[in-house]
Amino acid sequence: MSGKKLLLENIEIPGIETFEIYRKSGGYASVEKALKTMSPDAVVEEVKKSGLRGRGGAGFSTGLKWSFLAKPEGVPRYLVCNADESEPGTFKDRYLMEKIPHLLIEGMITASYALGANQSFIYIRGEYMWILRILQQAIAEAHQHGFLGKNILGSGYDLELVVAPGGGAYICGEETALLESLEGKRGNPRMKPPFPAVKGLWGCPTVVNNVETIAAVVPIVNHGGEHYASIGIGKSTGTKLISACGNLVRPGVYEIEMGLSVEEFIYGDNYCRGIANGKKLKACVPGGSSVPILPHYLVCKTEAGQDRLMTYESLADGGFKSGSMLGSGGFIVFDEDQCVVRNTWNFARFYAHESCGQCSPCREGTGWMEKVLNRLEHGHGNLRDIDLLADINKKIEGNTICPLGDAAAWPVAAAIRHFRDEFEWHVKEPQGAQKRNYGMIEEKSTTLA
Repeated sequence: MSGKKLLLENIEIPGIETFEIYRKSGGYASVEKALKTMSPDAVVEEVKKSGLRGRGGAGFSTGLKWSFLAKPEGVPRYLVCNADESEPGTFKDRYLMEKIPHLLIEGMITASYALGANQSFIYIRGEYMWILRILQQAIAEAHQHGFLGKNILGSGYDLELVVAPGGGAYICGEETALLESLEGKRGNPRMKPPFPAVKGLWGCPTVVNNVETIAAVVPIVNHGGEHYASIGIGKSTGTKLISACGNLVRPGVYEIEMGLSVEEFIYGDNYCRGIANGKKLKACVPGGSSVPILPHYLVCKTEAGQDRLMTYESLADGGFKSGSMLGSGGFIVFDEDQCVVRNTWNFARFYAHESCGQCSPCREGTGWMEKVLNRLEHGHGNLRDIDLLADINKKIEGNTICPLGDAAAWPVAAAIRHFRDEFEWHVKEPQGAQKRNYGMIEEKSTTLA
């Protein structure tokens, strides 16, 4: 099963990053169709029909989110693309923007028209400066050919598109912190309600969508929402970009049909081709560093013995007791030689560093978790530390303004739940824990498909 491609179909065409080649390959057809033959509400309706869910991690219905947008008279509305891809293990948006930037620009124009936005923004991660220049070039080309600016294609619709770089803070991937940063303020999450759809950028109605989500609007408008919904399974419709990394024969970015089995994705010849160096699978983090880890016996099968599928529902089967989340699609695979304690500590270091400090449970708790995991990994812990970690998790989860606290707590809780014996071994055999040649998963991609 090679799967249908909707976003990466033309990715290998030489010069596809340029307007000329992208246009010859069918590019900007969704803009022409929407502006010439569809009303804004009709575009929103097609997105609803498609069943498209947010590809940034939350998986919320995109069409429903759009329908929440307030439309007060005389008040501007904004579309903001969240290109602040900072989740460890996730690099799909980087690949899409770098290789086929006009797909995102086309999606921004079509979605902005649907939402009645005349100025839209792409908020990009500060470390992606070379991609910022690629996007700016694509925007300039779209302007030159009449797809941006005043009276686009003679439709009477105007749109200006701006790329704004962030300062490299993970917290700005949270939509309200992103809006604060875009306004020139410190990127702290806002209390909700009011939600951005009512009071967002500069106090105006705003929709914030992920790069992949906005890019998916293009095939939805081109082929219709029902066609998109026919791909996938159940409420997980369409295709999904997956960033596969870790101990795999063929890591990279893959576009899969929703409903593909996890086993086929890991071991199939069209995908990752199995565990590298002939090793055995030990565990997997299927949705980026913020989701619970799955031990090898729950990666390809659910607790009930059913095939685990690459869908929102199947990966979550069993709840956090025996399931995980599709999340941002950062698929990290661990082989038998990897140390779960060391990698959990590595994740905890990241979240302790990236906490904005606004909420006490997150500000203090992430630092405590990092310190406890540090001493466990380096042979200075005791058995009480394991229960202490679990207790800190309970104090953080559900007690913060934004989900960063939960994102820091869930991986630690799941690691203890499934690999407690490994944590205890670090206490009982501290010298062995220090000497054993463990490694940490590196985010790298040698093959992109």
